[in-house]
Order: sequence, then structure tokens, then C-alpha cells
Amino acid sequence: MKTRELEKKSSEELEKLYIDFCQKRQQLNFKVASKQLKNIREVREARKTIARILTIQKQRQSEEKK
Repeated sequence: MKTRELEKKSSEELEKLYIDFCQKRQQLNFKVASKQLKNIREVREARKTIARILTIQKQRQSEEKK
């Protein structure tokens, strides 16, 4: 997902997406380990999306404190 798409979502939606992408990343890692996944780039994209979600959540928390 793009950062702009994620910024439009509410905190609850981001939390749900975070859980979904963590589960997806875990499944992809199992597939890599068992050599069933041919496109390893999916793991990288899932990891980056998780990082984007966490970054947006941290930014919102710091804005609330101000």
C-alpha cells in the first residue's frame, strides 16, 4: 500500500491492517522456508507496509501529545 492511502485511514483501520500484514508476513516467511514462494519480493513489500503503518501511527501519537 502507498503511504498516502494509509494516511487516509483511521487509527482503527490501521490497527487492523497492521495485524493483517503481520499475519501475511508470517505466512510468506513460512512459504519461503518451505520453498513454495516464487516471488520473494512479496515479503519485502509486506515488511515495508508494516513499517509505513507503524510510522503513521507514531506520527499521529506525537501530534496528539503536542
